[in-house]
Amino acid sequence: MDDLHATALYDLHVSLGAKMVPFAGYSMPVQYPLGVMKEHLHCRAAAGLFDVSHMGQVILSGASWEAVALAFETLVPMDVLGLEDGRQRYGFFTNDAGGIEDDLMFARRGDDLFVVVNAACKEADIARMRAGLAPDVTVTELADRALIALQGPKAADVVAEMDPRAAEMAFMDIADLDLGGIAVWASRSGYTGEDGFEISVPASQAEALAQALLAKDEVAPIGLGARDSLRLEAGLCLYGNDIDAGTTPVEGALNWAIQKVRRSGGARAGGFPGASIILDQLASGVGRKRVGLLPQGRAPMREGVVLFDAAEAGREVGVVTSGSFGPTVAGPVAMGYVSKDASSVGTSLWGEVRGKRLPLTVAKLPFVAANFKR
Repeated sequence: MDDLHATALYDLHVSLGAKMVPFAGYSMPVQYPLGVMKEHLHCRAAAGLFDVSHMGQVILSGASWEAVALAFETLVPMDVLGLEDGRQRYGFFTNDAGGIEDDLMFARRGDDLFVVVNAACKEADIARMRAGLAPDVTVTELADRALIALQGPKAADVVAEMDPRAAEMAFMDIADLDLGGIAVWASRSGYTGEDGFEISVPASQAEALAQALLAKDEVAPIGLGARDSLRLEAGLCLYGNDIDAGTTPVEGALNWAIQKVRRSGGARAGGFPGASIILDQLASGVGRKRVGLLPQGRAPMREGVVLFDAAEAGREVGVVTSGSFGPTVAGPVAMGYVSKDASSVGTSLWGEVRGKRLPLTVAKLPFVAANFKR
């Protein structure tokens, strides 16, 4: 553990009795004494506090918003130029084969673009942005900022008690707030399917803010274990499992994230890595697709389980990419890739676990309906 990075909240995690594990080069809390199951259910019922400071925070700046936005559009298939000030979008970097190099969030702050990338990819992402955007756009890593998330149906009440302006924010808004005398950038978004906020805070003030939030009866600390089961129930991808450099956005069922203006016939169609492949797939479809999967019984089917179209013999049709027990649905849930002809909701499949084939069904995502403030 000595060669791992520590976030600004490391000492707080230890003091709270967290079990720390290596994750993306950082020592991170996987669970607290409450336990993964209760942490998960607490987030669904009240509010959970997550440390996501291992992720990369970057500011892109240039001569104008148009210059920054159009430059960033050469790296992603999203409508960046059309983003209003104080709004955020989900996006992803693509490669020349149409694969996803990382997924990310980006927000407009005046004439600047604020980008949050995954921890395991951040060095490559920052290098990609510097190589692709310089010299017209300056890429600044915000190494002096921490990132925490407060998620759950009571998160808005907690944050609004500290700054009433939070109550007026809608899903995917981003704003400057004052939380107990600490100036932060807060977006109303998250990775759990619940309403909530992701809060960028100066690293030197991160522990004070976290302590202030944890002092609220509604708030409990939540680790990586429950974060994973929450996002899986919400049908959200984990980079490196459900999407990667060999997976296109269309295969990953992320078509919704590519706005019309960047598609064929749009005013700024193409112009991003892998555009010809991705645009062709949007028009013609793909041979495999990410789907939800509901195993029968109580045992989860984990990443790597091979899927077949029959209980015996038959044809291999796909693989599980994420799987665990879903505390909210009180049963196992999974996601994976299956061939197009096996992707319809209700299709019966079998997963091979330790040499034995067990039944599961293709299911509609998400498993738990989103609770965002629209």
